[in-house]
Amino acid sequence: MVKKKRIFLTGASGSMGYAGLTELLKHRDKFDITCLILPTKKDKLKVFDLMGERGVRFVFGDLLNYEDVLEGVTGADYVLHMAAVIPPKADHDPDYAFRVNAGGTAHIIKAIQAQKDPDRIKLLYIGSVAMTGDRLPPIHVGRVGDPIFPSTYDAYGLSKIAAEKMVIASGLKYWVSFRQTYIAIPDAMRLMDSIMYHQPIGTCIEICPPKNAGVLLEKFCEDGLPEEFWRRIYNIGGGPDCRVVYFDYLRKMMELLGMGDYTRIMDRNWFALRNFHCQWYEDSHILNAYLPHWVENADDYYRQVKECAPWYVKLAGLPVIRNMIPMPLVKLFVMGRMAYRKRDGTMYWIKHNVEGRISAFFKSKEEWAKISAWSVDMPEIPSADNYVRLDHGYNENKPKAELDIKDMQAAARFRGGKCLSDTITTGDLTTKLKWRCAFGHAFEASPTLILLGGYWCPECEAPPWNNDEIAKKNPFFAQVWYNNHDKDESNFYPSDCVYDAADEDKEKKIFKERKIAGEGLCAEQCCE
Repeated sequence: MVKKKRIFLTGASGSMGYAGLTELLKHRDKFDITCLILPTKKDKLKVFDLMGERGVRFVFGDLLNYEDVLEGVTGADYVLHMAAVIPPKADHDPDYAFRVNAGGTAHIIKAIQAQKDPDRIKLLYIGSVAMTGDRLPPIHVGRVGDPIFPSTYDAYGLSKIAAEKMVIASGLKYWVSFRQTYIAIPDAMRLMDSIMYHQPIGTCIEICPPKNAGVLLEKFCEDGLPEEFWRRIYNIGGGPDCRVVYFDYLRKMMELLGMGDYTRIMDRNWFALRNFHCQWYEDSHILNAYLPHWVENADDYYRQVKECAPWYVKLAGLPVIRNMIPMPLVKLFVMGRMAYRKRDGTMYWIKHNVEGRISAFFKSKEEWAKISAWSVDMPEIPSADNYVRLDHGYNENKPKAELDIKDMQAAARFRGGKCLSDTITTGDLTTKLKWRCAFGHAFEASPTLILLGGYWCPECEAPPWNNDEIAKKNPFFAQVWYNNHDKDESNFYPSDCVYDAADEDKEKKIFKERKIAGEGLCAEQCCE
């Protein structure tokens, strides 16, 4: 009798985690699954039907409690770490998001390292497309190794960067990080929030239907992955058939939700001009080649949205009903209410002259005033065959096993700095080297982090955001920054700017001094 694999899954009540659990439970003859679930009514209800089922056990606990995490990790062969606090909740409580996303990951790593044989445990960490920030055309197609830079004010992006850096520096033998794109959940009504206006209408998005994510997790737990698969970073996307442009996505979604013509219920100048995230992936096929999971596409997703819509939404979609709905009232009291919502509404920033938010998302109030009506100068649908491919500063045509000190030196020069180490064992991408950035900061980091991950100086990375100055000295970063920023801009956003959208009833602490992402914070520090 073949011994079952033991799987520990966090975030089983979330979109990706639940999709993965659904697929894993189809193979109860091969898997015994333990899930860490928050002991809240909402999270328990999500998995209620599975409680008591053969092959699955629920630990009702918290990532912030190390003992809960240790209970789940102990005895596991695979650790699938999906759990995270995501926007808009992350925007409303940045401290909690950082403690869960970064601190919870620190607990996961610590628990694996506490096992008798940590080298047998395989860890999957889920990163985010938010880590690579704004990628509007013509740099709308990206790949792993592109510059890491969270959009200004993005507390969620900061937390995912901090967590991934911990995983890369963990010393674990078997880890991978999958940077997840937008999980396209069929319950589209959950997406109606002020954050929808933070995204420029020309943003390119390579969606991932939940079914694809679930199949990916299922296949990850099968045998057969080669050694070169591990200790690497991959992009999760749905491939060419899942690529959309935001304004066209809005058009289809508003029709599916019974609201008709989106241009009648939203003004174009409610949408930011820059400073969000998402992109199409040049390299999402690499992960699909290892773990074939492209089982659904964008059309499947749109069909599911229509099927999952509440009855009143389906009713509103009928022409006879839709024609009776006063669109000006929908615009004023539904869509407009989100645009003007206090603290995180784009039109609240304009109306109240919130200078930092205006400069980050619109450049200036003058630029916002120039935004055209929907019918004028609309962005073209971009092509995946015509884009500016970012330079990583070294010979990427070399096999990774052949990268040497000259490649490290070239990469450092392209980042405006220097590789201070004189030698490297060719192909050793895990041993830390010594580096110096253009601002004179010395630091240590592995080639995996720098060349393959897209990271650079921990002293320069956000928070705070000093990107205008960094771009002047770092050509690697300048490729993304000057795509939609002028060279004469000189903006600086302090660490505590992330609190301007925080819930008023939350205590607004100052974000722990900048470098929490780069110092390999231990679990106790991160979760105190």
